[in-house]
Amino acid sequence: MGDEPGDSIVDDESDWTWVLERTCAECGFDVANLDPTEVAPMLRANAREWAELLGGSTDALRQRPRADRWSPLEYACHVRDVFGIYDQRLDLMLTEDGPRYPNWNQDETARVERYNDADPAVVAVEVVEAADALAVRFDSVTGEGWRRTGHRSDGASFTVDTFARYFIHDPVHHLWDVRQ
Repeated sequence: MGDEPGDSIVDDESDWTWVLERTCAECGFDVANLDPTEVAPMLRANAREWAELLGGSTDALRQRPRADRWSPLEYACHVRDVFGIYDQRLDLMLTEDGPRYPNWNQDETARVERYNDADPAVVAVEVVEAADALAVRFDSVTGEGWRRTGHRSDGASFTVDTFARYFIHDPVHHLWDVRQ
Protein backbone atom coordinates (compact mmCIF):
# COMPACT_ATOMS: atom_id res chain seq x y z
CA MET A 1 0.00 0.00 0.00
CA GLY A 2 2.18 2.83 1.24
CA ASP A 3 5.02 1.86 -1.02
CA GLU A 4 2.85 1.53 -4.11
CA PRO A 5 3.50 4.15 -6.78
CA GLY A 6 0.85 6.86 -6.67
CA ASP A 7 -0.50 5.77 -3.28
CA SER A 8 -2.68 8.60 -2.01
CA ILE A 9 -3.90 7.08 1.26
CA VAL A 10 -3.43 9.63 4.02
CA ASP A 11 -3.23 8.45 7.63
CA ASP A 12 -6.60 8.87 9.34
CA GLU A 13 -6.07 10.84 12.52
CA SER A 14 -9.77 11.56 13.05
CA ASP A 15 -11.34 11.21 16.47
CA TRP A 16 -14.47 9.14 15.81
CA THR A 17 -15.70 9.20 19.43
CA TRP A 18 -18.45 11.59 18.31
CA VAL A 19 -20.36 8.52 17.04
CA LEU A 20 -21.32 7.92 20.67
CA GLU A 21 -23.36 11.14 20.60
CA ARG A 22 -24.88 11.37 17.14
CA THR A 23 -25.76 9.37 14.05
CA CYS A 24 -22.98 8.90 11.52
CA ALA A 25 -23.85 11.19 8.61
CA GLU A 26 -22.06 8.89 6.17
CA CYS A 27 -23.26 5.37 6.99
CA GLY A 28 -26.37 6.34 8.98
CA PHE A 29 -25.54 4.09 11.95
CA ASP A 30 -26.64 5.40 15.35
CA VAL A 31 -24.91 3.78 18.32
CA ALA A 32 -25.99 6.37 20.90
CA ASN A 33 -28.85 4.28 22.27
CA LEU A 34 -27.63 0.84 21.26
CA ASP A 35 -27.80 -1.75 24.03
CA PRO A 36 -24.20 -2.99 24.37
CA THR A 37 -25.43 -6.57 24.78
CA GLU A 38 -26.44 -6.37 21.10
CA VAL A 39 -22.83 -5.84 20.01
CA ALA A 40 -21.74 -9.52 20.10
CA PRO A 41 -24.53 -10.77 17.79
CA MET A 42 -24.04 -7.73 15.52
CA LEU A 43 -20.32 -8.48 15.40
CA ARG A 44 -20.88 -12.10 14.37
CA ALA A 45 -23.34 -11.03 11.66
CA ASN A 46 -20.94 -8.37 10.42
CA ALA A 47 -18.10 -10.91 10.15
CA ARG A 48 -20.30 -13.22 8.08
CA GLU A 49 -20.97 -10.33 5.69
CA TRP A 50 -17.23 -9.68 5.37
CA ALA A 51 -16.59 -13.37 4.69
CA GLU A 52 -19.28 -13.39 2.01
CA LEU A 53 -17.86 -10.24 0.42
CA LEU A 54 -14.40 -11.83 0.33
CA GLY A 55 -15.77 -14.67 -1.82
CA GLY A 56 -15.90 -12.33 -4.83
CA SER A 57 -13.43 -11.82 -7.65
CA THR A 58 -9.91 -11.36 -6.28
CA ASP A 59 -9.20 -8.66 -8.86
CA ALA A 60 -12.29 -6.70 -7.81
CA LEU A 61 -11.41 -7.14 -4.12
CA ARG A 62 -7.97 -5.60 -4.72
CA GLN A 63 -9.32 -2.65 -6.74
CA ARG A 64 -9.40 0.72 -5.03
CA PRO A 65 -12.46 2.79 -5.95
CA ARG A 66 -10.27 5.91 -5.72
CA ALA A 67 -6.58 6.44 -5.14
CA ASP A 68 -7.27 7.77 -1.64
CA ARG A 69 -9.57 4.88 -0.56
CA TRP A 70 -8.73 1.33 0.46
CA SER A 71 -9.81 -1.64 -1.60
CA PRO A 72 -12.44 -4.04 -0.18
CA LEU A 73 -9.61 -6.47 0.69
CA GLU A 74 -7.67 -3.76 2.50
CA TYR A 75 -10.79 -2.82 4.48
CA ALA A 76 -11.39 -6.48 5.34
CA CYS A 77 -7.82 -6.87 6.63
CA HIS A 78 -8.26 -3.69 8.65
CA VAL A 79 -11.51 -4.97 10.14
CA ARG A 80 -9.88 -8.30 11.02
CA ASP A 81 -7.10 -6.42 12.82
CA VAL A 82 -9.59 -4.10 14.53
CA PHE A 83 -11.32 -7.19 15.93
CA GLY A 84 -8.00 -8.41 17.35
CA ILE A 85 -6.98 -5.02 18.77
CA TYR A 86 -10.38 -4.54 20.41
CA ASP A 87 -10.25 -8.05 21.86
CA GLN A 88 -6.91 -7.18 23.50
CA ARG A 89 -8.22 -3.85 24.74
CA LEU A 90 -11.43 -5.37 26.11
CA ASP A 91 -9.38 -8.01 27.91
CA LEU A 92 -7.33 -5.21 29.52
CA MET A 93 -10.49 -3.38 30.56
CA LEU A 94 -11.94 -6.50 32.14
CA THR A 95 -8.78 -7.60 33.94
CA GLU A 96 -7.03 -4.35 34.91
CA ASP A 97 -8.24 -1.18 36.58
CA GLY A 98 -8.39 1.74 34.14
CA PRO A 99 -5.78 0.49 31.65
CA ARG A 100 -4.23 2.76 29.04
CA TYR A 101 -4.11 1.12 25.61
CA PRO A 102 -0.97 1.26 23.53
CA ASN A 103 -1.24 3.35 20.38
CA TRP A 104 -2.05 1.60 17.10
CA ASN A 105 -1.46 3.24 13.73
CA GLN A 106 -3.93 1.46 11.47
CA ASP A 107 -2.58 3.02 8.29
CA GLU A 108 1.01 2.07 9.08
CA THR A 109 -0.15 -1.49 9.82
CA ALA A 110 -1.92 -1.60 6.45
CA ARG A 111 1.27 -0.52 4.67
CA VAL A 112 3.64 -2.79 6.57
CA GLU A 113 1.36 -5.84 6.37
CA ARG A 114 0.64 -5.17 2.66
CA TYR A 115 -3.08 -5.75 3.09
CA ASN A 116 -3.81 -5.72 -0.63
CA ASP A 117 -1.50 -8.71 -1.16
CA ALA A 118 -3.39 -10.91 1.33
CA ASP A 119 -5.27 -14.03 0.27
CA PRO A 120 -8.99 -13.17 0.45
CA ALA A 121 -9.96 -16.75 1.38
CA VAL A 122 -7.55 -16.71 4.32
CA VAL A 123 -8.72 -13.25 5.42
CA ALA A 124 -12.35 -14.43 5.30
CA VAL A 125 -11.57 -17.18 7.82
CA GLU A 126 -9.48 -14.85 9.98
CA VAL A 127 -12.22 -12.20 10.09
CA VAL A 128 -14.78 -14.72 11.32
CA GLU A 129 -12.38 -16.21 13.89
CA ALA A 130 -11.31 -12.81 15.23
CA ALA A 131 -14.93 -11.65 15.40
CA ASP A 132 -15.98 -14.76 17.27
CA ALA A 133 -13.17 -14.38 19.83
CA LEU A 134 -14.18 -10.78 20.49
CA ALA A 135 -17.90 -11.64 20.54
CA VAL A 136 -17.25 -14.34 23.15
CA ARG A 137 -15.44 -11.75 25.29
CA PHE A 138 -18.32 -9.25 24.90
CA ASP A 139 -20.78 -12.05 25.76
CA SER A 140 -18.89 -12.58 29.03
CA VAL A 141 -19.58 -9.02 30.25
CA THR A 142 -22.36 -8.70 32.81
CA GLY A 143 -23.59 -6.23 35.42
CA GLU A 144 -20.91 -3.89 36.71
CA GLY A 145 -18.49 -5.14 34.05
CA TRP A 146 -20.11 -2.72 31.60
CA ARG A 147 -18.91 0.16 33.80
CA ARG A 148 -15.24 -0.81 33.86
CA THR A 149 -13.00 1.78 32.23
CA GLY A 150 -10.10 2.05 29.80
CA HIS A 151 -8.21 4.90 28.19
CA ARG A 152 -6.91 5.38 24.68
CA SER A 153 -3.41 6.79 24.19
CA ASP A 154 -4.87 10.10 22.97
CA GLY A 155 -6.73 10.54 26.27
CA ALA A 156 -10.20 9.36 25.20
CA SER A 157 -11.84 7.38 28.01
CA PHE A 158 -14.41 4.62 27.69
CA THR A 159 -16.51 2.34 29.82
CA VAL A 160 -16.96 -1.17 28.44
CA ASP A 161 -20.46 -0.01 27.42
CA THR A 162 -19.24 2.99 25.40
CA PHE A 163 -16.27 0.98 24.12
CA ALA A 164 -18.63 -1.68 22.71
CA ARG A 165 -20.89 0.87 21.02
CA TYR A 166 -17.94 2.89 19.69
CA PHE A 167 -16.28 -0.26 18.39
CA ILE A 168 -19.25 -1.71 16.47
CA HIS A 169 -19.53 1.42 14.35
CA ASP A 170 -16.13 0.68 12.76
CA PRO A 171 -16.90 -2.63 10.99
CA VAL A 172 -20.43 -1.50 10.13
CA HIS A 173 -19.11 1.75 8.66
CA HIS A 174 -16.44 -0.07 6.65
CA LEU A 175 -19.00 -2.41 5.08
CA TRP A 176 -20.83 0.74 4.04
CA ASP A 177 -17.50 2.09 2.65
CA VAL A 178 -16.95 -0.92 0.38
CA ARG A 179 -20.55 -1.01 -0.82
CA GLN A 180 -20.48 2.59 -2.04
